[in-house]
Amino acid sequence: MVEPIELYWKCGLANPHTSHCLGSGQIMISCMGDPSGNAKGGFVLLDGETFEVISNWEHQGEAAPFGYDFWYQPRHNVMISTEWGAPKALVNGFNPAHVQEGLYGSALNIWDWTTHKKLQRLDLGEEGAIPLEVRFLHEPSAAEGYVGCALNSTVFRFYKTAEGDWAAEKVISIPNKKVEGWMLPEMPGLITDILISLDDRYLYFSNWLHGDIRQYDITDRRNPQLVGQVFLGGSIVRDGPIRVLEDPENQEQPRPCIIKGKRIAGSPQMLQLSLDGRRLYTTTSLYSGWDKQFYPDMIREGSVMMQINVDTVDGGLALNEDFLVDFGKEPDGPVLAHELRYPGGDCTSDIWL
Repeated sequence: MVEPIELYWKCGLANPHTSHCLGSGQIMISCMGDPSGNAKGGFVLLDGETFEVISNWEHQGEAAPFGYDFWYQPRHNVMISTEWGAPKALVNGFNPAHVQEGLYGSALNIWDWTTHKKLQRLDLGEEGAIPLEVRFLHEPSAAEGYVGCALNSTVFRFYKTAEGDWAAEKVISIPNKKVEGWMLPEMPGLITDILISLDDRYLYFSNWLHGDIRQYDITDRRNPQLVGQVFLGGSIVRDGPIRVLEDPENQEQPRPCIIKGKRIAGSPQMLQLSLDGRRLYTTTSLYSGWDKQFYPDMIREGSVMMQINVDTVDGGLALNEDFLVDFGKEPDGPVLAHELRYPGGDCTSDIWL
């Protein structure tokens, strides 16, 4: 176990998030803040055998303004990291005023993988506010990928330009729904997790507020096509307190999601895909402070894991109604399960050289 005090003393960091194994045998973990809860996007190196904290990966004074996820691509000598927000702002839930106060990020940070120097801060603007999960294509020679941006429910494609720097373009946008009975007059989808199938054909993401998972064919990298969608709970179920007044996509409010007699409290959040691409798994907890704000029933009942069957030929998603892992029934529960990992590697942790 890595104690918080080790991160403080040796690296001046706190709030660890994403981990990746390196070719050197070390483990690298991104962090979101400093010990006082201020935003700070730095990286910790651990010994791969003893798990001892070694040092920062970035040079002193070169941490990014915000931290969250990261992905590296050795063939292009690059690492890209994303930005959530200051831990002291997000710990107790989401306050829209904090966005205007500059406590949430909106950029991709581009790093030289060999020298560990920060090369570029690629600002995605208002439409790209709160960029969370970042995914390169799995093909190791590819110099492009996608990032899901939570606040305005957009997906940006990032790519290496002919000049050798990096650029981004918006390729997917999920419209807000006009609602009543909620904290704001419009509800975003709130894209919280994305992943790419191992064959680089499909992109998946979860809309944690609306309650759906979407599947896009990304054969044409600049023009993703929606080919699958399934609602599994969320904030706009038709028998809930929130009423949708206007939906640009003209979708009916979904029915509650009930699996094996249990009504799902919460919404699809973290995703993981089987290596053959046929089974998509999702858990429902985002972050305890946000869970408590948006899905208080999940705090009392615990989160769940669900499984979706995937049509890998023509596209399409269908809930497996015989599969449910209920973390509310844990011996010391209820608990809030979050990340999913396959033993031996999976779609969101493997990086090929």
